[in-house]
Amino acid sequence: MRPKIGYLLPTRDWTVLGNQDLSALIEQAKLAEELGFDSVWAGDSPVTRPRADALTMLAAVAATTYRITLGTAVLLPALRHPLLLAHQLATLDGIANGRLIVGMGGGFAHPNTEAQFEAIGVGFKRRISRMEESIGIMRRLWTGETISHQGGHFTFHDVTLTPKPAQAGGPPIWLPGSGERALRRAARLADGWLPYPPTQKAYAEDLEALTSVGTSQAPSTADTPEVPLQGGYGSVGTSEVPLPGGYGSVGTSEVPLPGGYGSVGTFEVPLPGGYGSAGTPAAQPPGEYGSVGTSAARPFTPALYATICLDDPERARHRLRTSIERYYNAPLKFVESIQAMFAGTPEEAVNWLNGYLEAGAKHVVIRLAVDDHRAAMEEFAAQVLPRMGER
Repeated sequence: MRPKIGYLLPTRDWTVLGNQDLSALIEQAKLAEELGFDSVWAGDSPVTRPRADALTMLAAVAATTYRITLGTAVLLPALRHPLLLAHQLATLDGIANGRLIVGMGGGFAHPNTEAQFEAIGVGFKRRISRMEESIGIMRRLWTGETISHQGGHFTFHDVTLTPKPAQAGGPPIWLPGSGERALRRAARLADGWLPYPPTQKAYAEDLEALTSVGTSQAPSTADTPEVPLQGGYGSVGTSEVPLPGGYGSVGTSEVPLPGGYGSVGTFEVPLPGGYGSAGTPAAQPPGEYGSVGTSAARPFTPALYATICLDDPERARHRLRTSIERYYNAPLKFVESIQAMFAGTPEEAVNWLNGYLEAGAKHVVIRLAVDDHRAAMEEFAAQVLPRMGER
């Protein structure tokens, strides 16, 4: 099966370069479709790294394209109320006729990211539990049924979402991350995994761990925001719950639970038969990748977010440094230590990307670290795209 290759719209670069012509971004998306890319993506960061709004941009792209998949890489759901976000995403999926993928993340732990959450009035330390609760709410709303919810972050009664998304159960949700907690979260809540490990070896190891987590998490019947704990009940996502030996803080650090450790309201809690997420209508199907919380399991998609600059290796390295340091306001040495980044010739790029495909990636989202995005996209489409999956 041919791997899918996506293109990240340079919404952040437009801001950094002072380009106010947002219609040109729509033209970039249309060109990506013409050149044979499988998907086009938009990032989200209204304050920390400002850019055009991702969902508004993708709505415009949806109305002017026909084949290409649309995605967010990544959206920060904790900055938004899940009722409004579910409505926006359902509407966007309808405009796109079911072509939407929703990449979501919690936000990188950095003072500038924390300031963004504070500016919007959302507590940064509880952003993960807020995101998890939001995912469960949105999946239930996307069924079209009238639902009520009482959780650690949100409470509402008798709400029905209209229109429903074009895709049954709503658009696929992809989550990023590395490490046990993030991988468990992706296996439990998501339809896909969108990380950016700096090496193919790290990608393969994380994917193997994700596979192991996915096969070990047994189904759970939990579907309410309360879970039984030793000594009583606790509300997932609230400030404290009764635990054996005293009280523990929920959503900030690990707390002792019967049978092991878990973070209540943030990652996983032990439930009868294995691990599961309280507040979601279903849990990970055993023995396979699948979507948790939807009406039926979808094939799970291991993906990759990668940054590339094509040129003579020395010039490419210089251009990559310039692009990354103005994009992130951080040294290239630091950013490339945690993100997949490449600078070199098209031939070398083919080998580098195919290494990730051999490690298990099925969908690659490419961010081009350049100034002339049209020329760079055309070069990538001509010299790299046709050779993806070739070795």
